[in-house]
Amino acid sequence: MDEDFRDHYATGPEEGRVDTGPSSIEFERTKEILERYLPPPPARILDVGGGPGAYAAWLAGAGYEVHLIDRVSLHVDQALERAERLGLAYSAALGDARSTHEGDASCDAVLLLGPLYHLTDRADRLAALAEARRVVRPDGIVAAAAISRFASLFDGVVHGFLDDPAFADIVERDLRDGQHRNPTGNPTWFTTAYFHLPDEIPGEFADAGLRLEGVFGIEGLAHLVPEALERPGGREELLWAARAIETEPSLIGLSDHLLAIGRKAA
Repeated sequence: MDEDFRDHYATGPEEGRVDTGPSSIEFERTKEILERYLPPPPARILDVGGGPGAYAAWLAGAGYEVHLIDRVSLHVDQALERAERLGLAYSAALGDARSTHEGDASCDAVLLLGPLYHLTDRADRLAALAEARRVVRPDGIVAAAAISRFASLFDGVVHGFLDDPAFADIVERDLRDGQHRNPTGNPTWFTTAYFHLPDEIPGEFADAGLRLEGVFGIEGLAHLVPEALERPGGREELLWAARAIETEPSLIGLSDHLLAIGRKAA
């Protein structure tokens, strides 16, 4: 997993990813949901697996104290460059979601907006969630993103990838056990990961000692009709639609990404 993970991110695909297309809806909606639960600034937030710093920059700009950790050195460098370029005072360092080296109850909120889908073993995902529980203060927020079990299936239909037998094989395994494997080396088809069923997430939060506040579909239909972003008013329509179905159990899995919000019991 580590080799696939590092090879995929070594080329920097995360830099600027959430600035355009359906991923910009992911970014906007994730911020929107987080704003409902995060304590007010200047609370301290640990951004675990924070990538090139898109969320760290947003939070620091809003007045939060933010520390980002990531397993990819390129991401840490990009996050620090972003902070310098924008004149923002957040910190970033190499780190692992399962062992952050942060003090007990030292943060007001912990974000895990990438680690859960890069930890393919349930025990590792529970370790990351338990570590977040350890470092967050009593009654503090833990927010974790997951990729929907059906993400590759929908992308295959929208972009015509299912015509390729290699991609069809990837999708069949995704649907069977959630273990996403891409032996082709095509970066468009992502890297080694775990794709969740929405109803798996409550059990993982409970087993890590976190009280679940809710699981939300993030993008809604945005990745299914990306052309909607090109028409006047289309962006607002997609955001409205995503909000309308964000907690509907039968529709949450339409979103490429899910966001779970938990709380450490006081």
